[in-house]
Amino acid sequence: MEAAADEERPLIHHLPPQDESSQYTSDGTVDINNQPALKRSTGNWRACFLILGAEFTECVAFFGISKNLVTYLTGELHESNVDAARNVSTWIGSSFFTPLVGAFLADTYWGRCWTVVIFLSIYSVGMFTLTVSAFLPLLMGSSYNSGIHHVAAFLGLYLAALGNGGIKP
Repeated sequence: MEAAADEERPLIHHLPPQDESSQYTSDGTVDINNQPALKRSTGNWRACFLILGAEFTECVAFFGISKNLVTYLTGELHESNVDAARNVSTWIGSSFFTPLVGAFLADTYWGRCWTVVIFLSIYSVGMFTLTVSAFLPLLMGSSYNSGIHHVAAFLGLYLAALGNGGIKP
């Protein structure tokens, strides 16, 4: 009775059994060169750390911005509370809408890895732009223009929202 309990059984019964002697995956997975993927170099924890790391840092950055954005818009950009709340709501709505675009591009054209790389780059540029916009009053000195400050801040916010769209799906 104990030998039957130790016998390996597949978790998903409708999949065909895999040939253990094959060096390639049997589910149609391909590598970056569009060749059949090798079992020894796919999946595992290497890809998991990259994906979880990107997702974790994106979440920390997103919630860090969203919690302080009304204060920043009212204090630094001198918006009214109503305008600041409207802008924050619009930005959060955009951040939750853009994953639909990212999912479409990932499924139709680029695949998930290229989508994450491209949109993570956009997200990084957005965060850099947002950071630079916070330092604009110091950098510009006497030639400070609040219009440029507004444009830089909102450009950074919406680039980050667009970048969010490729990381979430």
